[in-house]
Order: sequence, then structure tokens, then C-alpha cells
Amino acid sequence: MADLARWRDLSRLARGYRRSILGAAALSLLGSLLALTQPLLARVAVDGAAAGSLPWPVIGALTGLFAAQASALALARYLQAQTGETMTRDLRRTVAGHLLRVRLSVLDDGRIGDLIARACGDTAVVKTLIAQSLGTGLAGVVGLAAAIGLLAWLDPWLLAAVVVLFGGSFGALLAVVRRVRLASRTASAAEGALVADLERVLGGIRLVRACRTEGLEAERLDTSAGRVYLANLRMAGMVALSGPANDLAVSGAFLTVLLTGASRVASGAMTLGELVAFTLAMTYLAAPVYEIFQAVGAVQQGSGALHRINEVLALPVERDRTVAVATVRGAARRVAPVLEFRDVWFGYRPGRPVLRGIGFTVPSRGQVALVGPSGAGKSTIFALAERFYDPDRGSVLLHGRDARFLPYARYRASIGLVEQDSPLLAGTLRDNLLYGAGPVTSRELRRVLAMTGLLPVVAGLPSGLDTPVGEHGRHLSGGQRQRVAIARCLLARPDLILLDEPTAHLDPDSENVLAATLHEISAVCALMIIAHRFSTVRSAERVLVVDGGLVTGSGTHDELLRSSPYYRRLAAPLLRYG
Repeated sequence: MADLARWRDLSRLARGYRRSILGAAALSLLGSLLALTQPLLARVAVDGAAAGSLPWPVIGALTGLFAAQASALALARYLQAQTGETMTRDLRRTVAGHLLRVRLSVLDDGRIGDLIARACGDTAVVKTLIAQSLGTGLAGVVGLAAAIGLLAWLDPWLLAAVVVLFGGSFGALLAVVRRVRLASRTASAAEGALVADLERVLGGIRLVRACRTEGLEAERLDTSAGRVYLANLRMAGMVALSGPANDLAVSGAFLTVLLTGASRVASGAMTLGELVAFTLAMTYLAAPVYEIFQAVGAVQQGSGALHRINEVLALPVERDRTVAVATVRGAARRVAPVLEFRDVWFGYRPGRPVLRGIGFTVPSRGQVALVGPSGAGKSTIFALAERFYDPDRGSVLLHGRDARFLPYARYRASIGLVEQDSPLLAGTLRDNLLYGAGPVTSRELRRVLAMTGLLPVVAGLPSGLDTPVGEHGRHLSGGQRQRVAIARCLLARPDLILLDEPTAHLDPDSENVLAATLHEISAVCALMIIAHRFSTVRSAERVLVVDGGLVTGSGTHDELLRSSPYYRRLAAPLLRYG
């Protein structure tokens, strides 16, 4: 059943490339058939030479056959390689596209480096599987049948000896290749773990340097590399066993044919030309046998990588619900709050809720601040507001409509997110500003740069907006990255912007500039801010106190100072810091 499942997966993968695969198989088979006609001409040439007459037309035909065979096989190999590369490109495109839509709850539990290894390394192994199994394997089976038929026609007694020797080799090789699949899967998993470990270290290289743990991390990477080494070495050892078995079978068959054939020539049972023809045909028997073993080995070796790729493609993705909903327009859109949480319960693990029946509304204009201790659920509220997760119970509404029945793209076009770390992508400053923004005029871009205080930053960069920002935006300061993230949100023109402590990386002067910018922005769209600084809290029209996954207080800063003892305790350090 497992073998049937592997071949079924392989057949499904090859769907859409059958024409190219069959074309390569046909060319390979043509090369085999051209090769099998050569012993027949060689018999005529040898017998003619032995009789004292060199048949030049036959020799010319042999030369033409050699050239045609070489051309057919070369074209077959190129077509196989092209098919493998095309399939690898398409498979990587499919895996990458799937990973970009996988639910965040699944990605949170996985190792990104291992997923990268599956999308890159394992797909390359599948390329080898396709190039060496379908086309060559099919041609090898047909070529083997044709070669056996020719040998049986030339001399059935010599063929019987060859079959005995090759049969023993075939049994030994089958015993080896069955073990290659498990070894291949182990090696692929070890390589994925190594890539994941390396991605983890390089992603936190500043922490590694600051904590002086280069030696410790090098030991961990060395251990991972050692596992890859041992796994690949075990697989190489198994593959290496097939070589001597095949070589012994070929050498034994040649020796048997030469000794037995010489005796039969001496007795007059066969001519010297027939012995040469049989020997030459037997050399062509080795090629299809090798192709078949190579195909079986490739399937066994590649099935581990294909299994890991199928595991990725089986990961659940975000899917829009096919529910028809009316578009909210005009006055109805303006009356409904831009965002509403209704009795929302949510936990990252079953039975451990982070939000416990939380409810609040965000009006279409103005600033709403979220305050509360660490672990209270503020960041989780943002994650649900952006639909990175769906509530376990209750509902999140956008403009009065249940978010679960809105397409993800349409929903997220209405809600922008500025994270505290403000990650940027490798590329230019312009690339990051316009990322996901759609068409933007130069005038609008300049207006947003002025609003966010980025004009002096752009003026100071060597290539202005076309200056590369480095990996994760490391050529910019934390405050500059924060302002770039805010500008990117503004250029996308959302109805609501979520800001996770936007003043975290700013000096007092920049903070004052940002406060004025946020006040200006709040006149045209809604802002919801996770706040820890007094200045941010005080400028908000409404403050929500979040504690233990509940909204325990709601009102203006001054109202909460009067009505909420908890808020007064919470605000005391904010007042001192602000």
C-alpha cells in the first residue's frame, strides 16, 4: 500500500507534464532501439571481414546509427532536464504560495527554516526523481524487453546464463533500494533542522554577539551538521552497495559469454560474427537495467522529499467563506463602528483562554488607546482585529459585518497594522513605503512623508527613496522604521490603523511630532493604539483598560483617573514617565 501511495503521489505530481515526459521516454527508447540494431550490422561486418571482404556500406550504416543514437539520447537527457526544472519551478511556486496563506496558528508551531528547506531543498530532490524515474524508467523497461528479445533470437543458451547472473544482481539491488526511502526521509529532515537552526541564529545574530554565545551556537550547528552528515552517509552507503552488485553481474556475464561463446564458435554452433553481435547486444542490456534500477532508487530516495512537501501542502490555509453578503455603503457604513468586538473568547491553546468575553467598539474617527499590564491580552486583541486568528466564541465586526464572512483581502485592506518592532523587507525605502499600497501619486507620497516626518530622513539618504534599507531595515534606526511603517499604512488608505506603542523608539521631540501626526490622522480614520506612555494615553478620546482578558474600564483618561482605582495605579508610572 505504501508503494502504491508513492506511485500515486508521483503520478499526481507528473500530471500536466506527461507530454514532455513521454517525449523524453520516446527519444530514450529510440536511442535504445538504434543501439539494438547495431549488433545485427556488426555481425554482418565481422563475418564479412573474416571472409576477407570489408563491407564498407555496412560500416557506413553503423556510423550513421552511432550518430543517430547519440543525438537521440542527448536530446532525451535535455528534455528530461527541462521537464525536471519546469516541474521544480512550478512546485516551488505552489509550495511558496501555499506557505504564504497558511494559518498563523500553524506557522507559530513550526520552524520557519525547516519550511524553507522543504520549499527549496526537497523540491530539488523531486526534480531528480522526475528526471530519473518516469522518462528513463519507462524507456528502460521497454529497452530491456527489446534487448532480451534480441539476445533470445541470437542465442537462447547464452541468454539463459546472462539472466541467471543478472537475476541475482537484481534481487540484491531491490533489497538495497527499499532501505533508501527511509534513509532519504531522515536525511531531508536533518537538513531541514540544520537550515532552521541556521535561520534561528542568523535572525538573532545581534543577541548572539551581545551574549557572547558564538561558541555555543557553533557547537549546536555542528551537531545539526553532524546529523545531516551521518544521514547522508548512511544513504550513500546503501546506494553504493548497488554499484558493486551491478558491476559483478556485468563482469560475470561478459566472462561467461566469452568463454561459452568461444567454445560454441570452436564447435561450429555459432559464427564469430554471431558471438560479437551477442556480446555487443549484451552491453546494451546493461543500460536499460541500470536505468530501471536508477528509476526505482530515485523513487525511493525522492519519496521522502515528496512526503515532506505533501505535509506542507496539507497545512491548513486561510480560506474565504463563500457566503453572499451585501455591500455596506454610505450612511450605514458611517453609522456602524469601524470595529466591534462582541463577547470574544480566544486562546492560543484549548482550555487556556487569553480573551474572556471581551467587548468594545471603535468609532470611525478618533483615537482609542488600550492600556494594561503585560499579558493582559492587548496584542491578542490586535491579532484578532487583523484576523490573524478567528475567535473561539463571539464575533469581530467590521462596519457592522461579521469578519468571518468577509474576504481576507477586503477585510485587511480596511485595517492597517504598525507593529512595535516595525519590520521592513530587504529592498529600497520606496519599495517598503509602497508595499501593498496600490497606485500612489508623487504628491500623495510627499504629503505622507511630510506627515510622518520622513522628508529629512529621505533627504539625508545617499539615494533618497531608492536607498536600500538593508535586511529587516537595519540601515534605519528604530524610530525611522516606525515612521516608515506608519507612512506605509497611510499610503494604503485604511479605515482603521492599529499601532502597537508607536512611541517606543522615539525621542521626546519625535514623539511630539508623531502625536501631532496621529491627531491629524485621527480626523480622517480611526486609530487604536497600545499605549504605555502618558502622552499617548492622554491624547486618546477613549481609553480601554484591559486586564485578564477583559475590558475592566472604559472612558477618557481623566474619567478613568476618577472612576477606576486600578487605572490610577496603572497610570502612576505613566504620569511619572510622561
